[in-house]
Amino acid sequence: MTMKERKAINNVKLGFFVVAGLAFLVLVLYMIGRDQSMFGSNYTLKARFDHVQGLVSGNNVRYAGIEAGTVKKVSILNDTVIEVTMLIEKRMLNIIRKNALVSIGTEGLVGNKVVNITPAHEPADFAVEGDILPTRRSVSTDDMLNTLEETNKDIAFIARELKTTVTRINNSSALWNMLSDSGIPNDIRSSVHQIRQATGKANLMVNDLHELVRDVKEGKGSVGALLTDTAFAYNLNQLMMQYQQVGVQADSLAKEMQAMVSSIRQDVNQGPGPVHSLLKDKSISDKLQQSLDNIQKGTDGFNQNMEALKHNFLFRGYFRKLEKKQRKAAAENAATP
Repeated sequence: MTMKERKAINNVKLGFFVVAGLAFLVLVLYMIGRDQSMFGSNYTLKARFDHVQGLVSGNNVRYAGIEAGTVKKVSILNDTVIEVTMLIEKRMLNIIRKNALVSIGTEGLVGNKVVNITPAHEPADFAVEGDILPTRRSVSTDDMLNTLEETNKDIAFIARELKTTVTRINNSSALWNMLSDSGIPNDIRSSVHQIRQATGKANLMVNDLHELVRDVKEGKGSVGALLTDTAFAYNLNQLMMQYQQVGVQADSLAKEMQAMVSSIRQDVNQGPGPVHSLLKDKSISDKLQQSLDNIQKGTDGFNQNMEALKHNFLFRGYFRKLEKKQRKAAAENAATP
């Protein structure tokens, strides 16, 4: 074998080893890029969504913000359910629980999709191989863009309305005339001054009223005594009862006097009897007449005393109530056929 042939064979071998090394390096870089944990052990967990928002195999899986694995496969089970199979590192076996919530997020604002696993902070068993974790729908970029679009429309509408309002204000001569009127500030100052004076007077009135109520509560003055002194109230009640008894006795006396006068009139008109005999005697008649006059004077004095009691401020309310009852009874009697 010549030197050239041996050199050519060595070049072919060298080229083969270089190509094989490059292929192995590319494979290793690919596996590392997909985070397949070539030199570690894994187990699988699953989650089901109605929308994966562009999630693909190889995207990262994070537990509480910590890298925990990668997305192994995205499968369509039916028209409403998409199953995501996650390749989780074995070190998470005693960390991720069955009630942990799975959601789909984004790395940054417009980065790659990522699966976020959030702990539920409630007691549950640890998730094992093949478990299906509960999911939580997160806000997607499309939803945020749609909301932003609606917000932009609202802002544009508000800006148009604000522009229209400013234009109307600028075109309003009455408003500008009012703003340029130099007398308006003086009127406003005068109104504020009057309001302050009225407020000060109102405060004084409230203070006076407060002091008056306090004095009444403490029993000061005649009104306070009337409202707080129980002995005075008891005496007043007893006095009213006595006057009521006097009124009853006066009514009884008047009835007796009326009966006596009727009897005397009958004896005088119908014939003989002791009264008739007495009336024939001039001296007895004079004495009887004098007695009747004295009784009449006593009755008139009693009526005057009762009338004075009616106008007394202590008994005015009682006699008014009594008069109302009498008028009501008279009206009922008149209405009765």
